[in-house]
Amino acid sequence: MKLYKSFVTVGGLTLVSRVFGFVRDILIAATLGSGWVADAFVVAFRFPNLFRRLFGEGAFNSAFVPIFAKKLEGDGPEAAHKFAEDAMAGLIFILLIVTIVTELTMPVLMYALAPGFDVQPEKFDLSVLLTRITMPYLLCMSLVALMSGALNSVGRFVEATSVSIVLNVVMMIATLISMWIGYRAEPQAGVIQAWAVFVAGFLQLALLMWGMHRAGMSLGIRRPRLTDDVRHLVRLGIPGVISGGVTQLNIAIGTIIASLQPGAVSHLYYADRVYELPLGIVGIAVGIVLLPDVSRQLRSGNTAGVMDSQNRSLEFAMLLTVPAALALAAIPTDIVRVLFERGAFGPNDTHVTASVLAMFALGLPAFVMIKVFSPAYYAREDTKTPMRYAAVSLTANTVGSIALFFLLRHLGMMPQLGIAIATALGGWLNAYLLWSTLTRRGDFVADSRIKRNIPLILLASALMVASLVAVSHWLSPYYGHGTGFVIKASILAVEIGVGLVVYAVVVLVTGTMTLGQLGRLARGRR
Repeated sequence: MKLYKSFVTVGGLTLVSRVFGFVRDILIAATLGSGWVADAFVVAFRFPNLFRRLFGEGAFNSAFVPIFAKKLEGDGPEAAHKFAEDAMAGLIFILLIVTIVTELTMPVLMYALAPGFDVQPEKFDLSVLLTRITMPYLLCMSLVALMSGALNSVGRFVEATSVSIVLNVVMMIATLISMWIGYRAEPQAGVIQAWAVFVAGFLQLALLMWGMHRAGMSLGIRRPRLTDDVRHLVRLGIPGVISGGVTQLNIAIGTIIASLQPGAVSHLYYADRVYELPLGIVGIAVGIVLLPDVSRQLRSGNTAGVMDSQNRSLEFAMLLTVPAALALAAIPTDIVRVLFERGAFGPNDTHVTASVLAMFALGLPAFVMIKVFSPAYYAREDTKTPMRYAAVSLTANTVGSIALFFLLRHLGMMPQLGIAIATALGGWLNAYLLWSTLTRRGDFVADSRIKRNIPLILLASALMVASLVAVSHWLSPYYGHGTGFVIKASILAVEIGVGLVVYAVVVLVTGTMTLGQLGRLARGRR
C-alpha cells in the first residue's frame, strides 16, 4: 500500500491548484479590491462554490465511496458501475430542479445569502445577477464529485485533483481580460468573472468524463430510479455532506453575517484563501486518500492496518499543519501585503485581512484533524455521529459569530475578527468531539510514535515562530510602499526560508523524522 504516495500525489496537485488560485486572487484583488463589486462577486462565487467544496473535497464521497467500494469488491465492477449510473441519474434530476428553483427565486434567496446588501440596491442587484450566472456550476460540480469518488475508489487521484486547476486558470484569464479592457472595481468586471465560473464548471466536467473514459468507467444516462442502493446513499449522504462540509458551512455562515459590514465579505474571502492553502494541501489530501484506504482495510478485517493508517495520517497532517498555522498567525501582515496589496487593494485592506487571517490560522490544525478523524466514521457507514457533532459545531459557530461580531463592532473594533475567532473555536470543538468518541469506542488509539512526536512538532514549531518573528522585525524596513513586488516577494521568501530551515533542523535533531523517513516519504513508501 502506498498511502504516503497518494498523499503526495493529491497534495502536490492541490499545491499546484492553490498556487494558481493565489495568482487568480492576486489579480482579483488588484482589479476588484474590497469594494461593493468585490463583495457582490464573492457572494455569487461563494454560494455555488460552497457546494463544490461540500461535494468535491470529500463530503459527498463519505457516503458514495464506501458503497461503491463495497459493490466493486463484493459484487464486481458491473454492479459498481450500475450503482454509479443510478446515483448520477438521481443527482442530475434533483439538481436540475434545485438550479431552476434558485434561478427563479434568486432575489428572495439573496436576502438569506447576504441580508446586509439590501441597504445598497446596486450591490444587491449585482449580487442577484452574478449568482444567477454562476448557479449552473453547482450541477457540474456535483457530477464531478460523483465521478471523482468512483476514480478515487480505484486508486486514480490525478484527474479528480486537477479540476480546481481548470477553474483557477479560466478565472485568471477572465481577470486578465478585464484588466486589458480597462475595468477596475466596476460591475462589468464582476460579470466577466461570473461567466468565467460558468465556463469553468463545464470544462471541469469534461475533464472528469475524460478521466472516467480512460479508466474504462464511462457512465451512461439512466432514468432516475429510487433503488435500494440509492436510498442507502441518500441516508448516508445527507448527514455526510453536513458533517464533512462543516468547515465550508462555517465560512458560509460567516459570509452571511459579514454582509452586514461593508467590505467585510471581501476581507474574509481573501483571508480564507490564504489559510486554505495548507488546508487544501494536507487536510483535503488526507481526507480523500484515507477514506478509501480505511474502507478497504475494514472490508478485509485488517484492524491493525486501519489503526496504523489513522496514526500515520494524523502524524503527517500535524507535521505540516501546525507549523503552517503558527507561521500564518505570526507574520500575516507580511503575507497579505505581498500577495494582495496593489491596485484597488490598499494598506487598510492589508491590515484588516491580516488580522482575520491570524485568527483563522489558529483553527487550521482542527480543520485538518476533522479530515483525519471523519473517515473512521464514514468507512463504517456511520455518518450520523459526525453530523450531530457538525450541528453542535455549527450552532456554536453561528451563536459565537453573531455575538462577537456585534460586540466588537460596539467596541469600535473590527467585527470581522469575531467571525474568524468563532470559526476557529467551532473547528476545535468539532475535532475534539470526533476524537473523543473514536477514542472511547476504541476505533482510534494513539500509538507510542505519535505520542512522542506531537510534543516535538510543537517544540519545533515554537522555535520556528521565534525565528520568523525575529527575521520579520529585522526585514520590516524593506517593506516600504515604494518597494516593488519582486523585492517584497524575495523578502517574504527569506523569512519563510529561515523558518523552514529552523523547523526542519529541530525535527531532524529531535528524531521526529529522520532523513531516511523523509526519503521514503518522497518516494511514496510507508
